Amino acid sequence: MDLCQKSDTEILSVANPIMDNLMDASTAIDHERHIRDFTDRLKALLPKERLEWICRDYQNTKGFFTTRECVAVFRRPDSVAVVWKQGFTRQPGEFVAEMVLVQQEGRYLVDHVMVF
Repeated sequence: MDLCQKSDTEILSVANPIMDNLMDASTAIDHERHIRDFTDRLKALLPKERLEWICRDYQNTKGFFTTRECVAVFRRPDSVAVVWKQGFTRQPGEFVAEMVLVQQEGRYLVDHVMVF
Protein backbone atom coordinates (compact mmCIF):
# COMPACT_ATOMS: atom_id res chain seq x y z
CA MET A 1 0.00 0.00 0.00
CA ASP A 2 1.24 3.46 -0.84
CA LEU A 3 2.31 5.52 2.12
CA CYS A 4 -0.18 8.24 1.15
CA GLN A 5 -3.08 5.80 1.48
CA LYS A 6 -2.23 4.69 5.00
CA SER A 7 -4.04 5.98 8.08
CA ASP A 8 -2.39 8.52 10.37
CA THR A 9 -1.71 5.73 12.86
CA GLU A 10 -0.02 3.59 10.20
CA ILE A 11 2.04 6.53 8.95
CA LEU A 12 3.13 7.39 12.49
CA SER A 13 4.12 3.76 13.09
CA VAL A 14 6.63 4.27 10.25
CA ALA A 15 7.57 7.90 10.93
CA ASN A 16 8.08 7.81 14.71
CA PRO A 17 10.85 5.17 14.78
CA ILE A 18 12.64 6.96 11.94
CA MET A 19 12.40 10.31 13.74
CA ASP A 20 13.48 8.65 17.02
CA ASN A 21 16.60 7.39 15.27
CA LEU A 22 17.30 10.79 13.70
CA MET A 23 17.07 12.51 17.06
CA ASP A 24 19.11 9.88 18.91
CA ALA A 25 21.77 9.89 16.19
CA SER A 26 22.00 13.68 16.16
CA THR A 27 22.29 13.72 19.95
CA ALA A 28 25.21 11.28 19.61
CA ILE A 29 26.46 13.17 16.52
CA ASP A 30 26.54 9.87 14.63
CA HIS A 31 26.44 10.78 10.93
CA GLU A 32 26.25 7.22 9.58
CA ARG A 33 23.26 6.32 11.73
CA HIS A 34 21.64 9.73 11.19
CA ILE A 35 21.52 9.39 7.39
CA ARG A 36 20.68 5.66 7.19
CA ASP A 37 17.04 6.33 6.19
CA PHE A 38 17.77 9.30 3.90
CA THR A 39 17.17 9.42 0.18
CA ASP A 40 20.30 9.77 -1.93
CA ARG A 41 19.28 13.37 -2.61
CA LEU A 42 19.20 14.21 1.08
CA LYS A 43 22.41 12.30 1.85
CA ALA A 44 24.19 14.47 -0.72
CA LEU A 45 22.98 17.61 1.09
CA LEU A 46 24.26 16.63 4.55
CA PRO A 47 27.96 15.82 4.72
CA LYS A 48 29.40 14.68 8.04
CA GLU A 49 30.97 18.06 8.84
CA ARG A 50 27.67 19.90 8.30
CA LEU A 51 25.76 17.52 10.59
CA GLU A 52 28.42 17.92 13.28
CA TRP A 53 28.12 21.72 13.10
CA ILE A 54 24.29 21.61 13.21
CA CYS A 55 24.26 19.24 16.20
CA ARG A 56 26.81 21.18 18.22
CA ASP A 57 24.94 24.41 17.50
CA TYR A 58 21.49 23.21 18.63
CA GLN A 59 22.93 21.33 21.63
CA ASN A 60 24.73 24.49 22.81
CA THR A 61 21.75 26.77 22.31
CA LYS A 62 18.66 24.62 22.85
CA GLY A 63 19.96 21.56 24.66
CA PHE A 64 18.65 18.13 23.81
CA PHE A 65 15.33 16.85 22.47
CA THR A 66 12.57 16.09 24.96
CA THR A 67 8.93 15.32 24.27
CA ARG A 68 7.51 15.21 20.77
CA GLU A 69 3.80 15.26 19.93
CA CYS A 70 2.29 14.78 16.48
CA VAL A 71 0.38 17.81 15.27
CA ALA A 72 -0.52 16.80 11.73
CA VAL A 73 0.05 14.41 8.86
CA PHE A 74 -0.09 15.85 5.36
CA ARG A 75 -0.54 13.60 2.33
CA ARG A 76 0.82 14.54 -1.06
CA PRO A 77 0.76 12.52 -4.30
CA ASP A 78 4.30 11.18 -3.79
CA SER A 79 5.10 11.85 -0.14
CA VAL A 80 3.82 12.34 3.36
CA ALA A 81 4.83 15.20 5.66
CA VAL A 82 4.61 14.72 9.41
CA VAL A 83 4.74 17.69 11.79
CA TRP A 84 5.36 17.40 15.53
CA LYS A 85 5.46 19.83 18.44
CA GLN A 86 9.00 19.43 19.83
CA GLY A 87 10.56 20.36 23.16
CA PHE A 88 14.18 20.95 24.20
CA THR A 89 15.94 20.68 27.56
CA ARG A 90 17.49 24.15 27.70
CA GLN A 91 15.19 26.40 25.74
CA PRO A 92 11.59 26.93 26.83
CA GLY A 93 8.76 26.99 24.35
CA GLU A 94 7.51 24.83 21.56
CA PHE A 95 9.42 24.08 18.39
CA VAL A 96 8.45 22.38 15.14
CA ALA A 97 9.89 19.08 13.97
CA GLU A 98 8.95 18.04 10.46
CA MET A 99 9.83 15.18 8.18
CA VAL A 100 8.90 14.31 4.61
CA LEU A 101 8.76 10.59 3.87
CA VAL A 102 8.80 9.03 0.43
CA GLN A 103 8.52 5.45 -0.69
CA GLN A 104 11.36 4.16 -2.89
CA GLU A 105 11.85 0.54 -3.89
CA GLY A 106 9.68 -0.69 -1.04
CA ARG A 107 11.43 1.40 1.63
CA TYR A 108 10.25 4.50 3.44
CA LEU A 109 12.95 7.16 3.26
CA VAL A 110 13.39 10.69 4.56
CA ASP A 111 13.57 13.30 1.80
CA HIS A 112 13.49 16.33 4.13
CA VAL A 113 13.75 16.81 7.87
CA MET A 114 14.14 19.85 10.09
CA VAL A 115 13.63 21.03 13.63
CA PHE A 116 13.08 24.75 14.08
